[in-house]
Amino acid sequence: MLGFILLLMFLYMGYVQYQLHSINTQLAKRLAEKTRQPLTLELINPELNRLAANINNSLKAEETLRLNGIREEKQFKELIANISHDLRTPLTAIKGYQQLMENGDLADEQRRKLNIAQKHVGELGSLIEHFYEYSYLLNREFKPIIEPLNLTQLVAECLASAVAVLEANNLSVSIEEAPAVYALGDKEMTTRIIQNLIRNCIAHSNGNIKVEIRAKDYGVIAFQNPVKTPGEIEVSRVFDRFYTADKARGKTTGIGLSIVKHLAEEMRGHAKAVLQDNLLEIRVELPLCDKSKIIKKNMGSISG
Repeated sequence: MLGFILLLMFLYMGYVQYQLHSINTQLAKRLAEKTRQPLTLELINPELNRLAANINNSLKAEETLRLNGIREEKQFKELIANISHDLRTPLTAIKGYQQLMENGDLADEQRRKLNIAQKHVGELGSLIEHFYEYSYLLNREFKPIIEPLNLTQLVAECLASAVAVLEANNLSVSIEEAPAVYALGDKEMTTRIIQNLIRNCIAHSNGNIKVEIRAKDYGVIAFQNPVKTPGEIEVSRVFDRFYTADKARGKTTGIGLSIVKHLAEEMRGHAKAVLQDNLLEIRVELPLCDKSKIIKKNMGSISG
C-alpha cells in the first residue's frame, strides 16, 4: 500500500514538473518569437492554476501598457510635427515685417530695438528648425543608405562650413592629425550628426573646441569642449529629449543631442558622453568600413 502511495506521489510530482516545464517553454517562446499568446494550461494543482492565471493577467497588463505607450509616442510625434509647422508660418510673417521696417526711416533708438527683436526672432527660428528636423526624423519612413564614408573628410567639410559662426562666437577648433578614418553610414545622416555636434559646442562651449576622428573598434567622431558648470550636467541624461543643463539660458531645445543619438543608432552605431573635470566629450561611434569596400568604391568612381 505504501509503495502504491509513493508511486502516485512520484507520478503527481512528475506531472507538476511537466506543467512547470510547459510554462517555462511557452514563456521562452513568447520572448524568442515575440508572440502575444497567453499561457494555455490545464493544471490539477490549484496553486499552479492561479499562477498561470496571474501570469496571463500580468502579460495582458504589460501588453496594454506597451500599446498605450506606442499610441502616446505617435501622438507626441504628431504634436511636435504640427507645432513646428504651425510656428513657421507666423514667424515668416514676423521676419518679413521686420525687414520692411529695417528698410524704412528709423531713429537710432528704434533701430536698436529692432535689432534686438531680430536677434530674438532668429533664436526662435533656430529652435523651430530643431523641432522641425526632429519631427521629420521621427516620422520619416525611408531607411539609411549605408555606404563607405570618409569621416575625416566629412568632419572637415562641416567645420569649414561653420567657420563664420564659430568666429562670430569667438571659438576656435583644433583637429588632431591622423590617417583618414572610414566607416559605414548614411552620408546625409552622418552630416546631420556632425552639424548638430558643432551646434552643441557653439551653444554650450566655454572655450575652444577639440575634434578627434579615430578608429578603434568603431569609427569615432569626438567633440570635446570645456563647460562652465560641470556640476550641473547629468552625463547620463545629455541625450534625453528636451534635456538641457543650463535652464537659465533658454536658448536651446535640448533635442540636438537626442537627434545625434537617434541617427547614430539607426546606422547601428552609438552615441556616448564623457565628463572629466570641466571637459565634456560627445562621442559618436559608427561601424568601421572594410578597406576592400573602400577600394571597390573608389574603383567604381574612377571607371564612372
